[in-house]
Amino acid sequence: MYQRIISAAFVILFLTATLTGCATQQAAAPVEAAAKPAFEPFHGIVDMAFVKQHVSIPMSEDVMLVDARPYKPKYIKGHIPMAVSIPDSQFDKMTDRLPADKNSLLIFYCGGLKCKLSHKSARKAEKLGYTNVKVFAEGYPAWMADKSHYPAVSAEWVKAQIDKGADMTLVDSRPKRKKYDKAHIPTAISIPDMQFDKFKDQLPADTSRLVVFYCGGLHCKLSHKSAAKAMAMGYTNVKVFAEGYPAWTAYAGKASTTAGAATAIKAGVEEGSIDHGEFKRLVSESPGSLYLIDVRDADEYKKGSLKTAVNIPIDDLEAKIKTLPADKPIVFICGTGARSGEAFYMVQDVRPQLKNVFYIDGEMTIKKDGSFTLNKPI
Repeated sequence: MYQRIISAAFVILFLTATLTGCATQQAAAPVEAAAKPAFEPFHGIVDMAFVKQHVSIPMSEDVMLVDARPYKPKYIKGHIPMAVSIPDSQFDKMTDRLPADKNSLLIFYCGGLKCKLSHKSARKAEKLGYTNVKVFAEGYPAWMADKSHYPAVSAEWVKAQIDKGADMTLVDSRPKRKKYDKAHIPTAISIPDMQFDKFKDQLPADTSRLVVFYCGGLHCKLSHKSAAKAMAMGYTNVKVFAEGYPAWTAYAGKASTTAGAATAIKAGVEEGSIDHGEFKRLVSESPGSLYLIDVRDADEYKKGSLKTAVNIPIDDLEAKIKTLPADKPIVFICGTGARSGEAFYMVQDVRPQLKNVFYIDGEMTIKKDGSFTLNKPI
């Protein structure tokens, strides 16, 4: 009965909000058409209380929380702690990450009520025979809206902050003599969780400064406990590198090179992104100077896209990367910056020599006539 009530409430929310998948906004339409959701929600919807009930450190062997958003740029810079990354576009290639027991509880989430990636992945999991599949439809935005929560980040993100000299305090929560003194992540300070109160004065005086805690991996609670203590002290920008030192040693030795972006186009804040003002100017003044690729699904594209944009759904992009033109800048677009960002990094992996590749990082609402609005990313 509880599940039926939750599912019914979610469907009502979809109908009233006129959700738009990776986000298109249609022009005025008859009431009958407007009442239909942009995509069919998965039948098993759960709420925040359900998710919090099943998130534990370490996670139970019969529960898996799955982030269906792109690994880059979304998952690495912020995800629900203990979530596993299985991007929907890569689902078929990563089924080996799913639990062997088909009765395990699988909870999929993505970028919120406008995002259908988790719904698509949940259906794929059911087709594989999993019998206890749920979707946390409110997803990552709802998790972060709760001020008592913090995000987890990945090794790639931590290394990027270190490399660029970010204003960050990196804290090793492991015992000092047994662990930190033997080896630790560069720039990290030692504040063992068991002695947190004794050494907490090493934390920055500015409580708005970025503070990232780590310890010995996904089975280690120390970094999570320290993060909670820091937040109780008033720190407002706290993250946890939950995979911790084992993941760092596995990643740090790898070369991490990406194709350089053209200096002729003003870049955005995130790697590979294009500045919003620059994008608007180019689309307005010289739309033919860009090769725009809408990586949303075909049904979303048909409801409205930029007039010069071609449609290559993210699920089909990898096979077509070698055919992309090199004579003009390529800009990937979607509705939230998730799939467009994934497209950018996919190009770096498959065809790194291709220069002048960008993506829109932010919420993009496109009308039927091709007009659009851009907002900051979720």
